[in-house]
Amino acid sequence: MIDLYTAATPNGKKVSIMLEELGAAYKVHALNLSEFEHKEPWFLEINPNGKVPAIVDNDNGTAVFESGAILIYLADKFGSFLPPLGDSSRTTCIQWLMFQMSAVGPMQGQLNVFLKYAPEKIPYAIKRYTEETKRLYSILDERLSEVEYLAEEYSVADIATWPWINAYDWAELDLGAFPNLIRWHAEVGERPAVIRGNGIPPSPKEEETEEERIKRIQKLLS
Repeated sequence: MIDLYTAATPNGKKVSIMLEELGAAYKVHALNLSEFEHKEPWFLEINPNGKVPAIVDNDNGTAVFESGAILIYLADKFGSFLPPLGDSSRTTCIQWLMFQMSAVGPMQGQLNVFLKYAPEKIPYAIKRYTEETKRLYSILDERLSEVEYLAEEYSVADIATWPWINAYDWAELDLGAFPNLIRWHAEVGERPAVIRGNGIPPSPKEEETEEERIKRIQKLLS
């Protein structure tokens, strides 16, 4: 049994999607970020950085934080969605996973901050992160013009990237210029495990207005 500590964020959804794809036994602990449960001492023992997601593998007592590290851990544990050590395609898979971790997520995340949550609009920052996110989307689109999935076969690279691309509308981005990314986004989004995992835990935005959502996240960033 795996304990999943998470919230309805793109990074959190990576892990719930992965667990659903694996058919793993897991228990969801949805943390209330607005109440700063992720900063409580008990959780800091699991992740000293006080961020979600994190897991505890009760088979061996291992705690893992950082979404990319969790995906690699689970892939190796279950032997799925990441080639084994010694297979050259593992490197391809990990480099596209890291592309999401180091580029797509951080840049789109900063775009969200300056576009939606900053106390004052800074046009330079909005333009900077909009253009950089679009540039990264173009790289994904070019890659997907050559292959069906980011690492050729469906893998942790796709599982990590999809929740961020799925949030393109919140970042006020348009996928129209990226036809291959549109195809991939739709195809991955039709997978039953992705549909299930994307709803775990349920998103608060389904019960709140955009203004309420912005205020909630501003509180987290203050």
